[in-house]
Amino acid sequence: MAESEKLDLAKLSDIELNEKIDLIRRELFDLRFQRATRQLTETHRFKKARVQLAQLLTIQSDRSRSNSST
Repeated sequence: MAESEKLDLAKLSDIELNEKIDLIRRELFDLRFQRATRQLTETHRFKKARVQLAQLLTIQSDRSRSNSST
């Protein structure tokens, strides 16, 4: 992911961040289902989705830690 995309993710509001996390978790669920039924053709999407989810969860945890410390 490009540095500008990471900055864009950091600018999301808390509600938008939660919605994006839910969307990516749903995408990963759908990808696992496609893999189980042998309909998955783009296996590279797993890594991309997992990395993006990790980045979003990191941003979310940073925000929660900064909010709890103030």
